[in-house]
Amino acid sequence: MDTHHIPVLCDKVVDFLNPKPEGVYIDGTVGLGGHSAAILEISAPSGRLIGIDLDGEALTIAENRLHTFGERASLINGNFAEMDVLLARHSVHAVDGILLDLGVSSLQLDTPHRGFSFNHTGPLDMRMNLGQGLDRAQQAPLTAMQVVNGSTMEDLVDIFRRYGEERFAKRIADRVVRARQQALITTTTQFAEIVKKAVPQKKFKIHPATRVFQALRIHVNAELENLVSGLDVAISLLKPGRCLCVITFHSLEDRIVKRCFQTCARMCICPPKTPICICEHKPSVEIVTKRPVLPGGDETQQNPRARSAKLRVVRKL
Repeated sequence: MDTHHIPVLCDKVVDFLNPKPEGVYIDGTVGLGGHSAAILEISAPSGRLIGIDLDGEALTIAENRLHTFGERASLINGNFAEMDVLLARHSVHAVDGILLDLGVSSLQLDTPHRGFSFNHTGPLDMRMNLGQGLDRAQQAPLTAMQVVNGSTMEDLVDIFRRYGEERFAKRIADRVVRARQQALITTTTQFAEIVKKAVPQKKFKIHPATRVFQALRIHVNAELENLVSGLDVAISLLKPGRCLCVITFHSLEDRIVKRCFQTCARMCICPPKTPICICEHKPSVEIVTKRPVLPGGDETQQNPRARSAKLRVVRKL
């Protein structure tokens, strides 16, 4: 695995965070450590970076990449939705900037045994944290294979529509149910081929299994639920005048981030028809990016996976 991957929109993130030597910064999805390394370089000689990630394999690579920064870099295996609890264990209660770079990493996509990609044959897994069990409600399945083979057709349709915005969700779910009656669906390429046969044969701009793989990944890892919680926690941890940067890669994430930022920046959150404001809501942030910041042509040419990235930023009041 190439540890010198290209972090998406890195220059823009650094501009907004404006790291300083006296600052403490959080990379809530440290991945392979590209953004973290940039923050540490600019905040030298004494700026601190705390990196959080569910993926233990990614943390090992990030640790190797960031070891030259010594004690200035600290890595934690955990969920950014619980960063307040994780940071409290390290006696950190307020920080000078936070980055959340959402979605699946190059490491996960390019490692067949993780089961994230239909381009490589591997087990249908898709867990960000290979050691994770059931979710807090004790309801979520352990792996994508259990979702595909154990969910009702109605549940599969709901997952594919809700998290993948898949227009052929019902046809795909029906084909999956019929296929698993013949044999257990266990690999990524086996599942992708079932999906491909379920949708109308035409020229696709993207692989016909793209949205369904996204849906399964989001469901298995409760990504949207964690994002909602994580945004609130992140804003609460920021010092006044400091920024939260969030990079999204699909419309579901981006809508959640946009709505959260708009709500937190609003003076009033009463229902639209309420004649007089009774909510006493006070804005906690100001929106820095009125429109999302997109990667330029040079970046997308150099790193095709950056083409769907959107960066939104708020500043704590």
